Amino acid sequence: MASFTTRVELHDADWSDYELLHKKMATQGFSRVVTSDDGKRYQLPPAEYNFDGSATRGEVLAKAKTAAAQVKTSYAVFVTESAGRTWSGLDAA
Repeated sequence: MASFTTRVELHDADWSDYELLHKKMATQGFSRVVTSDDGKRYQLPPAEYNFDGSATRGEVLAKAKTAAAQVKTSYAVFVTESAGRTWSGLDAA
């Protein structure tokens, strides 16, 4: 199973657009949290999402685009497949 970090930027958006995006991303299998090796969960920064599953970067991109297009017609999506992650300063989820 692979892990992906995905960033979505909605162009000309306000906070309510991002609240809707969170819901649409969830329906595509994304979450807004990451889990550390010790099982603790942390909130990702705004407009970043986690996807864990057996998918390719292209498939994850397509899922994110599907969600974003349901909110705005103009957006940008960036997907990174993880070989491991580390972080600092994230809030507990």
